[in-house]
Amino acid sequence: MKELCHTIDSFKESIFSTITRKAIETGAINLAQGFPDFEGPKWIIDLAKEAMDEGKNQYSASIGIRPLRQSIQTLYKKFYDLNFDADKDITVTNGATQAIYLSIKAVINPGDEVIIFEPFYDSYVGSILLAGGVPVPVTLKGPSFEFDLKELENAFSDQTKLIIINTPHNPSGKIFTTKEYDQIATLVEKYDTYVLSDEVYEFLTFDNFKHTPVASHYKLKDRTITVSSAGKTFEFTGWKIGWAVAPAKITHAIRMIQQFQVFCVAHPLQVAMGKAIDRLDSYLPDFRARYQAKRDFFIKGLQAAGYSPIIPNGTYFVLVPIDGNDDFSACMDLIEKKKVASIPPSSFYLKSDDGKKYLRFCFAKKFETLEKACELLK
Repeated sequence: MKELCHTIDSFKESIFSTITRKAIETGAINLAQGFPDFEGPKWIIDLAKEAMDEGKNQYSASIGIRPLRQSIQTLYKKFYDLNFDADKDITVTNGATQAIYLSIKAVINPGDEVIIFEPFYDSYVGSILLAGGVPVPVTLKGPSFEFDLKELENAFSDQTKLIIINTPHNPSGKIFTTKEYDQIATLVEKYDTYVLSDEVYEFLTFDNFKHTPVASHYKLKDRTITVSSAGKTFEFTGWKIGWAVAPAKITHAIRMIQQFQVFCVAHPLQVAMGKAIDRLDSYLPDFRARYQAKRDFFIKGLQAAGYSPIIPNGTYFVLVPIDGNDDFSACMDLIEKKKVASIPPSSFYLKSDDGKKYLRFCFAKKFETLEKACELLK
């Protein structure tokens, strides 16, 4: 038979699937993949059940139900003083990962270049390649994970169509600064480039650090596609309720692709998440306090086990420097000998070998899970 799509010839199994399977085979504690080992709030589950009982079980509008889009509109206005139109600017997607894919497909033509900061969420590269684009990496240098301005300037060219920013940043926990936004904005304006901002960890910040959306920058709002989701904030990663927020022209392109891909997102879950977003004011204080406590508890446990973790300002991940330059072997060794699974970050780099110097752990787990993992790591 004729050959299949050539683009996927270079694709490998996701590192998350590889490590999770190994953790299951060995009985290791899984601190690799970024999801809680506990349920999200019962009251949100009850809202989904109510929606099902009320008959919200058929297709929704392809762009998402209007009450959820209005809740997202209110979120951006209330928390960031950003004005978006629920009908023209906001599209509900099957998680943030689909929003990323749709956004890249909406912007990129074959041969267009896309700048990505490494380490990166691995979905970025796959989506760029499937769109026929060319990923151009710029390395964030540890331990502070700042970019070199000269390297960033050299990455831009007349072929640059898009730059992807992830803040708060997975896996480093970095939060991009206003100064960095200014530097990026100057180059984006010079080269007439779009921006895709992945902000799924927007409410997971610590130590009085505050998330500022890229679209808040006066030079970037009209160029930016903001992606986020309810999965991380409300601890229901499997519900896959995400969204893309962008100027109407870009949103139209995203919606044209959405209608021929998944068409729409699970209707009763949209209903529940819209109502949950409306309660963010009362929900967030406890949510943030719990994750600050988890982070601090896990950091102390890692230090007691002899590690020197890099304390994250956001997300629910922590990078831990290791001896040597083989993160994959170190990861496998911990799974086999210590029965604790992490992620080798070199999977999130295209250019630099910096990722080989770290392991990434997820602390979105029960305190007893984190305590047991730290004991095993000693």
